[in-house]
Amino acid sequence: FIFEESVLSEKRMGITDVLESVKENAEGEKVELGEVVEHLENRGFGPILLAPALVALLPTGAIPGIPSACGILIFLIAIQMAWGKKHPWLPKRLKSIGFSQDKLGTVIDKATPYTKKVDRWFKPRVSILSEGIVKRAVAVLCALAGLVMIPLELVPFAVMLPAFAIVLAAVGLSTEDGIVIFIASIIMVSSFYLLYVNYIQ
Repeated sequence: FIFEESVLSEKRMGITDVLESVKENAEGEKVELGEVVEHLENRGFGPILLAPALVALLPTGAIPGIPSACGILIFLIAIQMAWGKKHPWLPKRLKSIGFSQDKLGTVIDKATPYTKKVDRWFKPRVSILSEGIVKRAVAVLCALAGLVMIPLELVPFAVMLPAFAIVLAAVGLSTEDGIVIFIASIIMVSSFYLLYVNYIQ
């Protein structure tokens, strides 16, 4: 799996942009999580967080172990974002986890018509929620939501809640949509409650 070098534009990236970018630059039989992240890292932390969250949310997340791997990846990316790092560091073993390029392409083709409609909802609003200390607080929530995905993988479909919240938060950060970030934060807190109900209570 190889990503072709290209000049990255400065435009904000929505869900469809990230999916199409991953698909168009993929070659070979296996898609590795690390190379997806490396391809998107110059776009900012929003798209980087979005990629593994989408992998967990879409049917690719049904592959055993993928939700947990994506959760750990999201945690590492988000916690470094909270610390103010510009480029995330990821362990080699985690970056090497992958899945079929053909399967990913099929999932993206099926999802794209729907994501194009969803992307119309996102626009710059209440941008203060995508900046400064608020942005770092959202990153901490995303990191915790990533960890929550690990035990919730054992509960059917439960991992979709934190994954969906991280997708919203990532797109909100990428498009400077503070309202979406706020909604995502509420959903992430709800996923923490789901963990409490299933494993702690």
